[in-house]
Amino acid sequence: MKDFMGFTRRNILIYFKDILAVFFSLLTSIIVFVLYLLFLKGTFVDALTGTMKGLENIVSSQDIEMFVNGILLSGILGSSMITVPYTCLQTIVKDREAGVDIDICSTPLKRWKIVLSYFTASSLCAFIMTSLILTVGLITLGFMGDLHMTAGSVLASYGAVLLGSLSSTALFMMILLLFKSSSTSTAFFGILTAASGFVIGAYIPLSRFSDGVQSFCNLFPASHITALIRNLLLSGISDKIDSSIGGLDNGAFISAVKETFSFNAVAFGKTFSSSGSVIYVLIIALVSILAMTYLYKKTYMRR
Repeated sequence: MKDFMGFTRRNILIYFKDILAVFFSLLTSIIVFVLYLLFLKGTFVDALTGTMKGLENIVSSQDIEMFVNGILLSGILGSSMITVPYTCLQTIVKDREAGVDIDICSTPLKRWKIVLSYFTASSLCAFIMTSLILTVGLITLGFMGDLHMTAGSVLASYGAVLLGSLSSTALFMMILLLFKSSSTSTAFFGILTAASGFVIGAYIPLSRFSDGVQSFCNLFPASHITALIRNLLLSGISDKIDSSIGGLDNGAFISAVKETFSFNAVAFGKTFSSSGSVIYVLIIALVSILAMTYLYKKTYMRR
């Protein structure tokens, strides 16, 4: 067990000692935040106020703003759970390119321990960084207003972050095991950074896309996790807005808002509940872990 813990610690330190790697792993989250300040916030607020016909004097403008702020936070969290584990997992490619994998495979450390050490280290890095963002985000929003979150919702949000970190790490590890050079993995990271914000609906709600595009985006666990976090962060403020309306619209406004901002993943005509998304992500994570263990044994043979 000590050898497993030692190798896992080594992989974690490689990530955190490289300040530029940490920065670039959060680049998409930073882009989401900047775009929110410049464009997205006004667009989302206008979209909400435009659907509030006759409810302008009932629903508080601060509640609407807090709702939009929660949408932003869910987008930042979703993007970080994609880019952070990928950046940390690039250690695999660097080890292979530098020939370090030969030394690693020649040690008594078993193959399954090697692959799980990479996986554990990347999952922990993703969970630590994303949890830090979540904590800072909740504290910041707490000074700005009230999201009306319960203690259970807060704890469940950290649980969703953990699940998202594990599933994304497992999925990306299968991809990175196929790369043989850092230039290839870096090029793919550029594509991933550009596309991740769209895939999880951070820039534009997935409901605005065609059914085919929505189905494709919701094949990825990160989209389900982002929707799950969105529900957890905004369930309290949604109930507050709905109670303010007092049943005058029979809940139509909040239902329309949740559909617009993709509170539930929709794929191939099926709408996933929160529990359905959790089960889907768990299945993908389990299959990915089994696949990456097999791929490592086949790809990294003793030489």
